[in-house]
Amino acid sequence: MQEVKIYEYAVIRLVPKVEREEFFNIGLVMFSKKEKYIRVEFHLCPQKFAVMHSELDFEDILKNLENFKHVAQGEKAGGEIAALDIPERFRWLTAVRSSVVQTSRPHPGKAKNLDTTFERLFEELVK
Repeated sequence: MQEVKIYEYAVIRLVPKVEREEFFNIGLVMFSKKEKYIRVEFHLCPQKFAVMHSELDFEDILKNLENFKHVAQGEKAGGEIAALDIPERFRWLTAVRSSVVQTSRPHPGKAKNLDTTFERLFEELVK
C-alpha cells in the first residue's frame, strides 16, 4: 500500500493590468517538504494572452516563468534564491507580490502519487 503524501500547491497567474486585478491561470507550483519535492509547470496560451489586450511582451513573460522553474529546481540560473532549501524556495515563489506574475495562496492536499496529482491539478486549473 502506497503511503499518503502531504503537499501544498499554488496556481501561477498572469495579471496583465495589476490595477484591474484581472488574471488567468498559467501555471502550477507544488511542494512536499517530507518528500523533498517541488515542481513548476506553466502553459502560456498565446491566444489568451492576446485577448487580454496587454502591453506586456509575451517573450518577457516566458522568461519570467522560466526563472520560476530555475528557482524551484534549485538551478544556478535562478540566482541566490535558488540556493535556498525547497521549503524556502516554495515560500519565496508563493509570496504575495504586486507584479504581473503572481500566485494564489497555497492550498494543502494529500496524495499517493505527487506527479499524478500535479498533472491532474494542472489539467483542471491551467489548461
